[in-house]
Amino acid sequence: MEFSWTDEEQAYRRQVHELVDEWAPGWRDQPIHHHFAREERDQVTAFTHELRDRGILTAHWPAEYGGADQSAWMHIILGEELWSIGEPRGPQYMSVNWIGPAIMANGTDAQKAEHLGRISDGEAFWCQGFSEPDAGSDLVSLQTRAVRDGEEYVVNGQKIWTSHTQLAEWCFLLVRTDPEAEPHKGISILLVPMDTPGIEVRLIPNVAGESSFAEVFFTDVHVPVANRLGPENGGWDIVRSALTYERVGAPRWERATAVLDALAEWAKANDRFDDPLVQARLGEGKAACEAARMLAYAVVDERAKRLPPSPKAYVARVSMVRAEKLVAEIALWLMGDAGVTAGSLAGHTYYPTLTAGVAAGTYEVQLNLVAGLVLQLPRR
Repeated sequence: MEFSWTDEEQAYRRQVHELVDEWAPGWRDQPIHHHFAREERDQVTAFTHELRDRGILTAHWPAEYGGADQSAWMHIILGEELWSIGEPRGPQYMSVNWIGPAIMANGTDAQKAEHLGRISDGEAFWCQGFSEPDAGSDLVSLQTRAVRDGEEYVVNGQKIWTSHTQLAEWCFLLVRTDPEAEPHKGISILLVPMDTPGIEVRLIPNVAGESSFAEVFFTDVHVPVANRLGPENGGWDIVRSALTYERVGAPRWERATAVLDALAEWAKANDRFDDPLVQARLGEGKAACEAARMLAYAVVDERAKRLPPSPKAYVARVSMVRAEKLVAEIALWLMGDAGVTAGSLAGHTYYPTLTAGVAAGTYEVQLNLVAGLVLQLPRR
């Protein structure tokens, strides 16, 4: 297996790296986790416009949709470079990674015309309406109903842990359109403007200090049938494919690696680096990050070769969460009292790991999928 990058891919990485250093000098000095609030929308858009203008934002998309016909490797390079310094694209990484491709593969001509140009222009802000209070780990149990009334659906229900609602203009919404069908066969996808009457958003404060999660309530929300993505009751297959890409769309291993480098520098500055135990633990973290990288690359390789999604994505997701949590634990162990002060590297590293095992499907769900689909273990 060949693991080296082509000259073109290396040049692309340098281009992204140089842009980041131009745009945000000093961000690499301390790899902290950035949060994006509504008042920072203009900052996010200005950055994605710069990516667009340099042909970087959607290079892996087809040219007809604003891309450059490059391979999926360009997308993961972009993700690595941006996640390593905090992901200045905000929620737009999600639009580029899987929402846009889902619309490309399943949308009508009108839906493609309405949405893909805005995503490739760096202007589209989306959230995903998936989990519910009683359908988080078991997503196919979702109960948000969409009842057809002529050329509209009337939606009622509740979503929870909905990310990026502060900035979102559109919601990629999963609804149940046939309550009598088998759970996974009665689900449809609606593309819903977030300013539609009847939608209420309530932010969820959490101990991690993030403000990106919310509850979203739908009360008699009218959505045109033309906003349905794919066939009625055929949404589950679309979502399964999209989630495969979502699970490796945030290259958390790259940020964890940057944190390890910063921890090594901290250890040197504090006369701890020569301790064999310190070196062993830093090495343990590095090995976990590289394992996560290689397992994620296996998924990207499938995408680059246009192969059907496989269970490799679940294995990759498990390894990514484990690596990120391990690095956070190493940071707290190594820095000790200095790690629990406000704004410390350990603190900035630890708090995001509290929610890392929830996003893109809980860690426990990924383990169940690995057990069943990869290890072929029987269900009890």
